[in-house]
Amino acid sequence: MQVILLPSATSPRQRRRQYATSYLINAGVAIDAGSLGLHGTPDVQARIKHVFLTHTHIDHLASLPMFLDTAFNTTGEGVKVYGTAEVMDCLRRDIFNDRVWPDLVRLSASRAPYVKLEVIKPGRAIGVDGLELTPVPVNHSLPTVGYVVDDGKSAVVIASDTGATDAIWKRAGKASNWKAAFLEATFPNSLAWLADVAKHHTPASFLVEAQKIPARVRVIAVHLHPRYHGRVARELAGLKLSNVEIVRPGKRYVF
Repeated sequence: MQVILLPSATSPRQRRRQYATSYLINAGVAIDAGSLGLHGTPDVQARIKHVFLTHTHIDHLASLPMFLDTAFNTTGEGVKVYGTAEVMDCLRRDIFNDRVWPDLVRLSASRAPYVKLEVIKPGRAIGVDGLELTPVPVNHSLPTVGYVVDDGKSAVVIASDTGATDAIWKRAGKASNWKAAFLEATFPNSLAWLADVAKHHTPASFLVEAQKIPARVRVIAVHLHPRYHGRVARELAGLKLSNVEIVRPGKRYVF
């Protein structure tokens, strides 16, 4: 399995900073669409046929309309977008409403589809492109799921935005092939009050969460706030956890 956190900084010198979130798994499956619509060439985007959304905050959703427009073709295949009932309600009412963006859902009902919306239920696995993705609720400021992604050889957790949580680690722990967890660490310890309100992690709370994960599993820190990236990175390094590393946007992680 190959996993890439797609870069979202427009300046190559700022590439390490994560402004929006999209993961590309192998070549045809994405989790979230913060920067997906800015990735690669139109042909590269057209190969992505499945987009799984974690929640509706704009840094995870921003470029979905542009992506669907670029990936569209007239074959009738379309892109499948998966999300909980809350996510689908937001897409229909707040995005594809002929104000923010054309109503691609309505247009897809009468001709070659731009998009097919598929409601997912937490705990129920979905199989696509040789992968099994299981959505699991996490602890964020609005309904959010993370995903356990398994290709039969390796299992990877993409936990999305979350504070302290347990269910996703318990679900991943059932997999003997669990190889990695992408876990957020957003704010420095000095902003613990803000992390608590927003349901994000600081390095101190990241440490508590990482201790729920077996030491054999790689823990890749993501979602470092771009303004505080250096400070959060230093505080994470100070934890001296041998299985923890800070994500490099654009790097191809192979499990």
